[in-house]
Amino acid sequence: MDPTQAILLALVVVVMGWFAFGVIWNIRRGNAVLKWMQGGLPRVGEKTTLRWLGSSAVELTIAKARPPFRQVSLVLVLEPRDVPWFWLFARLNGRRDMLIVRGQLVAAPPFEFDLLTPRSWSERQTTGRGEARQWESETLADARFRAPAPTRSLSRQIAPAALDAARKVQPTVWRLSARRESPQLELHVPLPDPRRVDAAQFFNALRALAEQLSRR
Repeated sequence: MDPTQAILLALVVVVMGWFAFGVIWNIRRGNAVLKWMQGGLPRVGEKTTLRWLGSSAVELTIAKARPPFRQVSLVLVLEPRDVPWFWLFARLNGRRDMLIVRGQLVAAPPFEFDLLTPRSWSERQTTGRGEARQWESETLADARFRAPAPTRSLSRQIAPAALDAARKVQPTVWRLSARRESPQLELHVPLPDPRRVDAAQFFNALRALAEQLSRR
């Protein structure tokens, strides 16, 4: 066999092997978290719609959630392990396996803000988008705080307690956002480890966070 052909064949084998390994890894990781969630999801709502978005994301939707939620969407975002160059790019940009929670609340908060971990993937994805482009930024605790001028003072009073509540959901919080419009709650945290985190406690803490943002 020509050396060039041998090298190309080896590259194809490596890429295909990586793809198969990455898909299997992500599916197993996603299924383990989904199985873990069954122990806590009833705290938020009974009927859940699930769909895989490729091999790197799973979306769960609860159309009729329990108060203080009206509707909840949970997205398991996995690293793109099936394509090596995408995985490397994601790693270099700080993206890890994460859970994104988007909630529509029964009572919308009377304020808006973002709390972002500096230099995180969530911060890069949030800053400069939509209305937040005009929001001033400052450091609050160890997070970057952003809020619109009309509700900035109120938001600054509420944000520290909301961040404490979010850290009872997961100690590491990459993004916590409150909005008047849906989704009124958005939370980005590392994907929970089913071996170390109690599902019922996790979802009870998530409801407590929603209640914190719903208070007027």
